Amino acid sequence: MEAYCFKCRSKQDIRSPRQVTLKNGRPATQGVCPKCGTKVFRIGKA
Repeated sequence: MEAYCFKCRSKQDIRSPRQVTLKNGRPATQGVCPKCGTKVFRIGKA
């Protein structure tokens, strides 16, 4: 799965992804950018 990294300014594969649920109940995926180590986040089901 890919997410947009704001530091790299490009789409990157999510390293060590984990499923999270937002306050409003929507699913999301959170992980780390493999290039720079910044947190990346993608809303929606995996």
